[in-house]
Order: sequence, then C-alpha cells, then structure tokens
Amino acid sequence: MYYRFGKVFHFISVLVFILSFLYIYASLSDIVAYQLDENGGFLKSVPKETFFYSGMIIFIVLNVIMIVPGKLIENQSTANLKRLFPKGERLSDLIIAWIYSFVGVINISLTIMALFIHSINNQNEISSGEFSFFFYLIPIFFVIWIGGLFWILGQKFKEVQSKSI
Repeated sequence: MYYRFGKVFHFISVLVFILSFLYIYASLSDIVAYQLDENGGFLKSVPKETFFYSGMIIFIVLNVIMIVPGKLIENQSTANLKRLFPKGERLSDLIIAWIYSFVGVINISLTIMALFIHSINNQNEISSGEFSFFFYLIPIFFVIWIGGLFWILGQKFKEVQSKSI
C-alpha cells in the first residue's frame, strides 16, 4: 500500500519538473548563464539548447537508473529478490515506496536547481538570493530519506536475523 504513495509522489514530481523545465526553457534567452561574476555579468554560460538537452538527459538518466531497482523488486524479477522482498510484506512495500519517493526527491531537487538557473538569467522576476532556503532543503531531504533507508534496512536485518535463529 505504501508504495502507491511513493509512485504518486514520483509521478507528481515528474510532472512538476517537466512543466517547470518547459516554462524555464521558454523564458530563457539564447545564452544561459549558470555562474555570474561580481558585477552581474555572465562568467559561465551555455547555449539554450545545450541547457535544455543536458537537463532532460540528466533527468531521464537519473530517473531510469533509480527506478530500475524499484521495478525489479516490485516485479520480483529474480529468485533472490523474491526471497528477500516477498510480495505483500510490509518492509518490501516500504522499500519500494522509499525508492519511488527518493526519485521524487531527486526530481524536486532538479526542479529547484533549474529554477535557480532561471532566477540567475531573469533577475527582474526572482532574485537568486531568495533561493537560499530551498538550497538548505535539498540536503535536509536527502538526509531524511537516507535515514529512512537505514531504518528500513535495519528492520529488514532484524527480521532476517530473527528468522535464521
């Protein structure tokens, strides 16, 4: 049951990233700066198309790499996964939910970074200084989700250990 919440969160994060990334792409100029000097001039920049295609490739590659283990566990692709994460078990459900929600956290982080690039290039709409709160959120989300993974794995180790005794 929990894995459904993870899947919904992942789906919503994909939609949020795609919609915001398309909006950002449409509002950028032909040259996209990703680092400014002290005077506000472009220190490092790339063409608009390079920014778009590299952002989409990073997004797709991260999602595929991170979703494959969840799909393998969910579909019980190997005998070891069937034995370790049997269908219908609470911890199997939690690990699948964790994988999907972690990919959602990565997608939200990519969205925040894309919005930061947008704020650098469109200083009149949003100043880049307003993003400091969001940049603190990214590592906090990662620490919370990694802590959740260790808790799930700890519960699984206890379960396996109690079955072997």
